[in-house]
Amino acid sequence: MRFKDLSIHQTLLRAIEKSGYRQPTEIQEKIIPLILQGKDVIGIAQTGTGKTAAFALPILQRLLKKQNASKRKKQLRALVITPTRELAEQIYEAFKIYGEYTNIRATAVFGGTAIEPQIDRLKKGVDILIATPGRLLDLYKREQLQLDKIEILVLDEADLMLDMGFIDDVNKIVKITPDDKQIALFSATMPDKIIALTAAVLQNPEKVEISQKTPKKINQKLYYVSKRKKMELILHLLRNEIKGSILIFRRTKFGVNKLEESLQKNGYKVTSLHGDKSQKARQDALKSFKNKEVNILIATDVASRGIDIEQLDAVINYDQPNIPETYVHRIGRTGRAGQVGKAYSLCSPDEVAYIKRIQKLIEQPIQEVKDHPYIQRPKNKDIEKPQEPKKKKYKKGRKSAASKKKKKRWY
Repeated sequence: MRFKDLSIHQTLLRAIEKSGYRQPTEIQEKIIPLILQGKDVIGIAQTGTGKTAAFALPILQRLLKKQNASKRKKQLRALVITPTRELAEQIYEAFKIYGEYTNIRATAVFGGTAIEPQIDRLKKGVDILIATPGRLLDLYKREQLQLDKIEILVLDEADLMLDMGFIDDVNKIVKITPDDKQIALFSATMPDKIIALTAAVLQNPEKVEISQKTPKKINQKLYYVSKRKKMELILHLLRNEIKGSILIFRRTKFGVNKLEESLQKNGYKVTSLHGDKSQKARQDALKSFKNKEVNILIATDVASRGIDIEQLDAVINYDQPNIPETYVHRIGRTGRAGQVGKAYSLCSPDEVAYIKRIQKLIEQPIQEVKDHPYIQRPKNKDIEKPQEPKKKKYKKGRKSAASKKKKKRWY
């Protein structure tokens, strides 16, 4: 199938061709017609599947009939809500690329930067607004936004918005926009609270789910190693096997900082991303990695979500994710654009259950490397059956305030 088979307007086809795309991805092929028909949709897909274009193209097409209106009389008709500044900027760039040959105007607003220039842009009139939840509500409270003409609302990375604590803000945004609007919700996973949200606000939605199976062009390797020897193993791999641009995942912010410090001490050019870093620090880290000033980026799953990083040579799972789908999202960042990707997973005995769940999801075993110098294979019983947490006979008593203050935070 080609884009023109999706009834895409010639003006948009021209921009698509210029951007180098020839055929729609699976999610684009399925979602674009549904949005053009005015249906509410739920799109479940991981990073790198082309979901931004899946909603950007039909939104632009629907607004094309209004493009001859005076720019001064433009009214906000499409609203895209996304959890982070980085995602907002990427989505805005996509609308700019696909809308190059139209006079449809889009802009992005987000926190961590001055609000006045954003207000000035809004006063000039926009058709499409991409916003983070907090900044959108701030502008609305200041009466700098009129949302009564919104025709379509996109909730992008809904599960990440839940993880970041934005779900109440999302509910408020749904309520302050017109009741008859079309809604498109996109999420990599569907936690219970997101399922509840879709049931409450979407009208007879069409659900499109893109397979979570691992992309075929990724060479996956599994290393069993003790937790104490992971650092030595990763240094061994970096010296002898893994080269180029590398993204390393750790489960906690503390883990990210500790690994970054250790690699820097060993002479590696490394930077990091996690939620405790300021907006400027995150931007600087991403810029230095994209510009190849450093070749190793360490990140938590939340901080890295949606970040557009091209030409990634390898992904390393220093810690195994406790949600199997997260593994697919992580390694799906390598091996894009027809290249063979590489994914390395370092598994300590307490993480074996996670590996079993991952292999069950992707319906294939991950190739185990048995000849590395720090091997520590788990016992057979650990491999065969994930351990369930033991039920305690008695309930834990509540901790005092003094006890809580003494507790170290590892995340």
